[in-house]
Amino acid sequence: MLKISDITYSVEGRPLFEGASATIPDGHKVGLVGRNGAGKTTLFRLIRGELALEGGSIDLPARARIGGVAQEVPSSSTSLLDTVLAADTERAALMAEAETATDPHRIADIQTRLADIDAWSAEGRASAILKGLGFDAEAQLRPCSDFSGGWRMRVALAGVLFAQPDVLLLDEPTNYLDLEGALWLESYLAKYPHTVIIISHDRGLLNRAVGAILHLENRKLTLWTGPYDQFARLRAEQRAQQTAEAKKQDARRAHLQSFVDRFKAKASKAAQAQARVKMLEKMEPITAPEEAKSRAFTFPEPEQLSPPILALEDVAVGYDGRAVLRRLNLRIDQDDRIALLGRNGEGKSTLSKLLAGKLDPMGGRLTRSSKLRIGYFAQHQVDELHLDETPLQHIQRLYPAEHQARLRARLAGFGLMAEQAETVVARLSGGQKARLSLMLATTTAPHLLILDEPTNHLDMESREALVEALNDYTGAVILVSHDMHLLGLVADRLWLVKAGAVTPYGGDLEAYRAELLAGEPAAKAEPKPARDKPARPSREAVLALRAEVRKCEDRVTKLSEMLVRLDAILADPALYDPGRVGDAATWQKKRAEVATAMDRAEALWMDALEALDMAEGV
Repeated sequence: MLKISDITYSVEGRPLFEGASATIPDGHKVGLVGRNGAGKTTLFRLIRGELALEGGSIDLPARARIGGVAQEVPSSSTSLLDTVLAADTERAALMAEAETATDPHRIADIQTRLADIDAWSAEGRASAILKGLGFDAEAQLRPCSDFSGGWRMRVALAGVLFAQPDVLLLDEPTNYLDLEGALWLESYLAKYPHTVIIISHDRGLLNRAVGAILHLENRKLTLWTGPYDQFARLRAEQRAQQTAEAKKQDARRAHLQSFVDRFKAKASKAAQAQARVKMLEKMEPITAPEEAKSRAFTFPEPEQLSPPILALEDVAVGYDGRAVLRRLNLRIDQDDRIALLGRNGEGKSTLSKLLAGKLDPMGGRLTRSSKLRIGYFAQHQVDELHLDETPLQHIQRLYPAEHQARLRARLAGFGLMAEQAETVVARLSGGQKARLSLMLATTTAPHLLILDEPTNHLDMESREALVEALNDYTGAVILVSHDMHLLGLVADRLWLVKAGAVTPYGGDLEAYRAELLAGEPAAKAEPKPARDKPARPSREAVLALRAEVRKCEDRVTKLSEMLVRLDAILADPALYDPGRVGDAATWQKKRAEVATAMDRAEALWMDALEALDMAEGV
């Protein structure tokens, strides 16, 4: 059991914890959430004993081992597999001692302990963890020096998972994982045999891998039972109730104060006025909760281009004369929202670079609209910012003639206010750096926005703001992300990058998730024998059907809005000028495609409603 009792701690005079307490039973999986800067990482350092408490205590069972990923594995000639095996220091020490021990009793003790910790299956377990994090059998035998920092972070994560500490502390573990690795980690942590505390803004991870949420707010800790979505709903209800109670109390105070002010000077009412003064003094103040600060993104609006804005015909692309992707026949329109799926190394980033114009095709035909502007964001771009310059200096370099007030407005549109605008990048948080890179990628109002892992380092509010901004954005979006919550809310088309090809994916994200976890395409469900009485659907099944109905309804709404926009374009007489006949035909074709999609979407909506009615017994 991890017991945090009445702890107090400050950083540079700013209190992070004041009388904070929480108890986490053994074996619980807990997500630690709170605003950026609230003190989540500091709490981890306090638990590990790296910082000294000013007051209170943190108690753990005697000899409990605490583990976490502090930094990447250093570059060395040691293989990945041996590096992970060495992370279990007890096993490594016993194996080394077994080779030199001569005392029979000690040898027996060593062998007994090695059997207790299952040392003989260690290589298989380490290999399975590395495979889950994206390293095949060949890669596991290569030295650490062959891999970049991000990949060595995965090796460090593999090491701590293999060592199986009694309390596992993970700080944003999915930031350096792809979708496949993140899904594997979710599944692994859900079955982890000891206590886990995770700092994360990955909604999927917090919904599927943990059973409780530890909320850090106003220097206090509160443990909520259930996954993140349940916590968010209950927290919102609590905030609404607290706000209502505060309003009632304010009205009551105003009424009592009014009586006191009116009658305190009258002798006949003096006693009653004094009684109300005492009532005011005894009232415990109820403070309305502070609303989360707006963290909205403001993407510039591009003008409309005729579809398609980009088309590929029999295109091949790769590196050094070797094709990674072949025979690509793809089309992108300005209203597309496309998620790229595929296992690591299949070519998602290669396709992104091709579409962004950072790689030239090796063959075939790639056609772009003559006016097409493309915005490209990749996680490595955050690391390429000038650390000794401010965000204001970054944007001034792009727009040297633009007035400073306008430049500051651009920064403010991405949550970089006056203070951050003049702070050197080296002192900005990871989320603020990501916002700056996103702003630089979109400042030209691109018609096509390609985002490769855009949510790394963004907190929960920022991720939700990004979802809203992308859904309001009038350009095309290509997404590569391990954040399935983002993909599910933004993407309406899925492309699978696999075996050198890119094809539409027939299932939804849940089907793809099941496929990845199974390690092979999901098998079709076998027909079940008929029953006299159909089983009553579970609550989870009903909730899933309701979610599907909402998804279908949102799709129909989006297509309806698309049709309205297209009808407005087709109603413009200028479109039919003699010199623009081709434009009119293109827009009419697009309108017909959307109308066909609307018919399919409405049919799916009706099917989902019917299935829900049957499940609910309507």
